[in-house]
Amino acid sequence: MRRVTIAGLGLSLLAFAPLGAADQWPQFRGPLAGVAPDDPRLPDVWSETENVVWKTNIPGLGWSSPVVWDDHIFVTSAVSGGTEPAPVKGLYDPGSEQGSARSTAVHRFVVYDVDFATGRIRWQRELRRVPPPIAKHIKNSFASETPVTDGERVYVRFGAIGLLEAFDFKGSTVWARELGAFNGPQQFGSASSPVLYRDRLYLVSDNTTQSFIAAYDKRTGTEAWRVPRQEVESWSTPLVWENDLRTEIVTTSRNKVRSYGLDGLLLWELTGMTVNVVPTPFAQHGLLYVGSGYPGANPRPVYAIRPGASGDISLKPGETSNQFIVWYQPLLGTYNTSAIVYGDYYYTLLDRGFLVCHDARTGTEVYKRQRISAESAGFTASPWAYNGKIFLLSEDGDTFVVQAGPEYKLLGKNSLNEMPLATPAVARGSLIVRTQSKLYRIAKEARR
Repeated sequence: MRRVTIAGLGLSLLAFAPLGAADQWPQFRGPLAGVAPDDPRLPDVWSETENVVWKTNIPGLGWSSPVVWDDHIFVTSAVSGGTEPAPVKGLYDPGSEQGSARSTAVHRFVVYDVDFATGRIRWQRELRRVPPPIAKHIKNSFASETPVTDGERVYVRFGAIGLLEAFDFKGSTVWARELGAFNGPQQFGSASSPVLYRDRLYLVSDNTTQSFIAAYDKRTGTEAWRVPRQEVESWSTPLVWENDLRTEIVTTSRNKVRSYGLDGLLLWELTGMTVNVVPTPFAQHGLLYVGSGYPGANPRPVYAIRPGASGDISLKPGETSNQFIVWYQPLLGTYNTSAIVYGDYYYTLLDRGFLVCHDARTGTEVYKRQRISAESAGFTASPWAYNGKIFLLSEDGDTFVVQAGPEYKLLGKNSLNEMPLATPAVARGSLIVRTQSKLYRIAKEARR
């Protein structure tokens, strides 16, 4: 393990200060869909050495995002016993050499608990040691689902081996469930992460064998309910949408957007998505935002939806809104990245390296496509925001810092010089970035 550490009374006191909900990052994109509370300790400048509190090698390959609770950072990985082809940067159509591929090597499927203060791996647990039973896209990994935690346990899903498992914070297994390893028609692997709400864990599995959405008791792993789905493939993580009228579970896939009650009953649905649905739905300003944007598809939709819908709320030909769809943009959807609402604005990071800004409440364009960098290979990680800035992480390891607001202004570029696809976490005045082989903790306190 290779790491850079700093010492200092101020940082030590910070590490052991009482923590509140705003200090945690318990799930993919955090509690506010990529937006972190403003904090003067958070960095806007870094490199492989500057403002690095520590960096730790993480064996294997996993594109799951880090999650943070108190002094624990959890990540997952699939460690191959053989030689695997390197992920290929950029946006491209799959083919025999760049699309689906199997691995015959034995993989160790591992969850790591990394110490927030030091970067030391506190414990690691190997869940299985087997060859992956399904194939994946060359840019996917066999550990792309992000864990979720409630501060007592961490819940880990490996879709590649069909396993859902809960650990306590000492690394002991609390329960485990075999769900079956399934794939879609393109054989691109899995990526949809579990989500947690109160005493239940929810997950979606869309595949060609037995698609379903299911709920599990977080204490015991007992399945509370399971509902079949008429879908064959998606990589989108569901959203538990707690709005003014009710709480619902929103899912997106190639055929329909569907919303379910906490009892699994279908509330409403919406047609019009593209194939290969990856972006995660999210909510801000009392609205739900959903979209998809497979390259070359038309439309590539984004919808803003108000609470209270029932039945089929799909737009009719020629419509751009209805009783529940507040606004619709036919060509704004992204392929891999999820959008972000920061302040009054809805920012879209297009995979080929453009940023677009719209009014979050009305869908009105604020500024057109802005080229972020002509040299970038592409963008897969979703944007995040704090301190009046939007952060955009490219597949080259460059994070571009953009001024938030109605005018586009590029403020800087920070390079780590290694491919990342995972979306970072932001917690306790620190940015936690995962690259292909390393985990970084970055903060202003690292300056000497």
